[in-house]
Amino acid sequence: MPGVGEPAPVASLGSPPHDGVRVHSFTGANFFLQEMLNAHHDELAVTAAPAALANAAAETRAYLQAKAAKLTVSKASPASGQLAFLVTVQNLSGHKLPTAYPSRRAWLHVAVTDSSGKIVFESGKLNADGSISGNLNDEDATRYSPHYATITKADEVQIFEPILGDSEGHVTTALLSATQYLKDNRILPAGFDKQSASPDIAVRGKAASDAAFVAGSATTLYEIPIAGAGHYQIKAELLYQPVGFRWAHNLAPYKAAETQSFVSYYEAAAGKSAITLAEATASF
Repeated sequence: MPGVGEPAPVASLGSPPHDGVRVHSFTGANFFLQEMLNAHHDELAVTAAPAALANAAAETRAYLQAKAAKLTVSKASPASGQLAFLVTVQNLSGHKLPTAYPSRRAWLHVAVTDSSGKIVFESGKLNADGSISGNLNDEDATRYSPHYATITKADEVQIFEPILGDSEGHVTTALLSATQYLKDNRILPAGFDKQSASPDIAVRGKAASDAAFVAGSATTLYEIPIAGAGHYQIKAELLYQPVGFRWAHNLAPYKAAETQSFVSYYEAAAGKSAITLAEATASF
């Protein structure tokens, strides 16, 4: 932490100058809000300089893409008429991935092409409105996609996320209504013990019984029906979105200026609301 070089306050209010103050820089994970604040700088009366916000967003993106995760694709034993492969996400952080505010989610976007370059399978495509193709929660606020040990269809997508539930077990994005996790398959950090974890941080949903969902990594088996033998190219990406589609659009019914503005901001930037944390390719 570099020194300031002169006496400086240590708080924005009521602090006299102190000697020996050092610059503290904490890189977070919400590049999307940094860019949104910059895009509506004057309307929101943002005091940070546009260049500073742009630099912060760029640093956040670079940090996430270098430090968050590693992805590998490996061959599995295929059944007749299937292309079988494993996609493994390694969590490089010291906490669940993603962490912090529960609007955040990460998911696998997997595309398989044949020798002519034609896409024969695709799961987890990001749509222009910020939704994930095949995700039940983006389609219907009362439902959510489960954790998958095996994916066999294009409308199945592996999403690493917390899904909140209210006291009656209904899906919610209202923090004051949430009493439980209906699903929590965020990728675990190294050293995490699924069996002994306390209830407030336990794995919830089908990931709890998935033998390939372990401390430090999560492996998903893909079994894709194919027309016949041949050369297939697989590209896998781990995508990350700080504000998921449902978390923005559940605000739409509230006819207040602030909520309506936020939803409009989200819709304008939704196509760039996610980044690739890691990617891998393989040919089988």
